[in-house]
Amino acid sequence: MKILRAEHLGMCFGVRDAIALAVESARHEPLTVLGDLVHNEAVLADMRRRGIRFELQPAAVTTRNVMITAHGASDRAIAETRRHGFNVMEATCPLVHVAHRSLHKLVAAGCHPVIIGQRDHVEVRGMTGDLAEYEVVLAAEDIAQLRERPRFGVIAQTTQPIETVRHLVQLLRERFPAAEVRFVDTVCQPTKQRQGAAIELAQKCSVVIVIGGAHSNNTRQLARTCGRFCARVHHVQTAADIQPEWFREADTVGITAGTSTPDYLINEIEEAIQLACKVQPEHCLT
Repeated sequence: MKILRAEHLGMCFGVRDAIALAVESARHEPLTVLGDLVHNEAVLADMRRRGIRFELQPAAVTTRNVMITAHGASDRAIAETRRHGFNVMEATCPLVHVAHRSLHKLVAAGCHPVIIGQRDHVEVRGMTGDLAEYEVVLAAEDIAQLRERPRFGVIAQTTQPIETVRHLVQLLRERFPAAEVRFVDTVCQPTKQRQGAAIELAQKCSVVIVIGGAHSNNTRQLARTCGRFCARVHHVQTAADIQPEWFREADTVGITAGTSTPDYLINEIEEAIQLACKVQPEHCLT
């Protein structure tokens, strides 16, 4: 059996920088992160072992230093946290900052804001938290519910598949042909690279293993994308999730991983795949 890794996979620079900032800060003074710094439980567990705390609301924080997650937050939420007297540090990914600035420019230009993404996702809440009115869409049905405006300004959650985003922008233009639709592509480059590499990988493989947190949007999107080209796709979080029967009559197994998945976890899961076939060789082609 052959194991292939996607050309682009695993932790992106924004997540690496956020983790490094949190770990370094916690070495000098107790630190609380507001929300999950990243959507990967293995990473969060390691940070808890280092003494880093996680809370959802500022009222529950007992440390002087507070960190905003890699997913970002609204200016209003950051200002409210500072009003509680905390020293606020931002681990927001620079590409999320780009999306925020793009959205603000569209609103300033008189466009009605439309965000393509998950309504309840922390990144989207951060994008919309300073807006008086906005729309969040993720499917054709959502576009159908919109009312006409003279101008629409569209951006996307940074981890959405670019094909989905472009499709929804086109649907918006078709629904409102008289309206001006300004679209700024805010899908981040690491997401585009991992999506493209996942497509190439899935077309070559009998089975694809997608590694990442259960609540990671970009990981779930990778699994969906791989599922378009490979019938046997499994989303796993740790090596313990690997099942030998998945690799029955598999000649090529592909591995990809979301942008908050550390290298050591990818290595552990690849070793678990190799072990699964050695333990039950009748399940695998060699």
